[in-house]
Amino acid sequence: MKEKEYEKLLSKARSSLPPSVLKKDRFELPKPEILVSGNKTILRNFKEICDRLRRKQNSVLKFLSGGLGTSGITDGSRAVFKGRFRTESIEQLINRYIQYFLLCPVCGQPDTKIVKEGRFRFLVCEACGAKSSVRVT
Repeated sequence: MKEKEYEKLLSKARSSLPPSVLKKDRFELPKPEILVSGNKTILRNFKEICDRLRRKQNSVLKFLSGGLGTSGITDGSRAVFKGRFRTESIEQLINRYIQYFLLCPVCGQPDTKIVKEGRFRFLVCEACGAKSSVRVT
């Protein structure tokens, strides 16, 4: 008897989830296209990466600039950093950004958004409903 009730409740819970949660495709980010020109490193597909992350360009740029220890500006769909950096360094920073500011710490899904409440910012998961504090970027 209890198993049938459980199955009914489980079906009801699953039907209330957004369709994006039930998809089984992996979250894939475009590979960073890096061009080193003189003493500048250009991330050519910066806008595409930010769009896929569903995050503002200035937030991602600030995180990457801080991680690289240099200044960076956006130039159309590109990001330009002062200095010469390896592709691997930028990929590692993007992966760290994903861990801190994109993936839900409870369910691991990338279906999150950053919400500001007062002085605090929270990572709210649209998949499981979890709400976690995040540090300011």
